[in-house]
Amino acid sequence: MPMPRGYRDRSEDGLLTLLGDLPELIRNLLIAEVDAAKAWAARAAKDGKWGAIWVFIALFVLFWSIPVLGTYIIAGLSSWWPVWLSALVVFLVMLIATVVFALLGFLRFRNMVKRQNPVQSIAQDFKEMSDEL
Repeated sequence: MPMPRGYRDRSEDGLLTLLGDLPELIRNLLIAEVDAAKAWAARAAKDGKWGAIWVFIALFVLFWSIPVLGTYIIAGLSSWWPVWLSALVVFLVMLIATVVFALLGFLRFRNMVKRQNPVQSIAQDFKEMSDEL
């Protein structure tokens, strides 16, 4: 059976010959692994780029669908109330929701600041260790 191109039959080579070829084989393996990692990173970047574009488009459509939903709610409420009152109620509900969500975000950030940073923890451990010595 013919050998594939680029390969040679090593069945007749001695141990010292094989050991002498080992650095070159390791070098070739490392180069091939780095090239494969570069190719993977390029494919991942391309897929990530297109994924980010599609997510941005989805967020853009969602951004413009929120006023449509507000208009729909105002139109629905205007069958019972005057249009100005319906718009005012929808605005106040959205304003209250904005305040609640902002408060929740602020509380979450405040909890995050209270936690100890891992770098600070390591620095404190080193300081305690140096004080013991």
